Amino acid sequence: MLSHLSQKRVSEILQNIADRRLVVLGDLMLDEFVWGDVTRISPEAPVPVVDIRRESVHPGGAANVLANLVALGAQATLIGVIGGDSAGERLRAALTQISGQADDFIVVDRSRPSTIKTRIIAHSQLVVRADRELKTPVNGEIEEKIISNLKNALKDAQALIVSDYDKGVVTQRILGEILPLAYEHMPVLIDPKLRNFDSYRPATMITPNHHEALRVSNLEENSDDNLHLAARAIRNRLRCDSVLITRGDKGMLLLEGDGEPIYVETAAREVFDVTGAGDTVIATLGAALAAGSTLVEAAALANHAAGIVVGKVGTATASAAELTASFQ
Repeated sequence: MLSHLSQKRVSEILQNIADRRLVVLGDLMLDEFVWGDVTRISPEAPVPVVDIRRESVHPGGAANVLANLVALGAQATLIGVIGGDSAGERLRAALTQISGQADDFIVVDRSRPSTIKTRIIAHSQLVVRADRELKTPVNGEIEEKIISNLKNALKDAQALIVSDYDKGVVTQRILGEILPLAYEHMPVLIDPKLRNFDSYRPATMITPNHHEALRVSNLEENSDDNLHLAARAIRNRLRCDSVLITRGDKGMLLLEGDGEPIYVETAAREVFDVTGAGDTVIATLGAALAAGSTLVEAAALANHAAGIVVGKVGTATASAAELTASFQ
């Protein structure tokens, strides 16, 4: 499959991405990283003591999808919710720095906290993760604002990406109003969660990971045959155009229409951290399809982009230059 994509074609797609605009709807998060070293075990309990050396933050969830789109050279509008708190302000500042544009479409909900995921990392290994979040669906007033913002943003967009992390921003009502509207005019890609699964229609592509695909299809063994069955079951259930199942170090499976599945071997040379790899995949797929690529070409690009980010520690992105170089 990868041989179908020459470096010349990769360059063509990436050049076309530069004047495309995508809309991203989803759960916004602040990824906090605390970096340090472990030299001893605590006398209080059998746990490592981390000597902290530095701290960093990165936009996570749907905000990381935006960061990946910008890294590829696309223009993107992000729609989501933050709390009226310091974490929300830090996230807003980080997004402005990444995209260089105002965040006019982000809604502030003072009744809920901004989602924060704090990871403590020592010697490039995750020691522990602590989450601060509220997962209940947003209220009707916030839904109204999100729907209005989406309708405005979609007017000059070439693709819609829904990044559902099940933190309450992507609701069945929002999906029911927006997906049919967007699907008439552009590719619609969805990174799903189980709670809203039957509301992801109509869609161009659904991108579950292998755990989600097997679970939603009531299958257990992570085999090629089972994932093919899972992809067909998902496509039949949602009537979507295609299903792309991400499989970690086993690559991807793409099912387009009623065709045979295409198995894509992983492009990763060394895996340090899979944090945010799904965000990279759906951002690359969306950008490529908005730029006029085929589904197979988009999958090949997304596979290479994921291979780049898992070779980095922390929430990361793949640039257009890195993606081009990976096809040499």
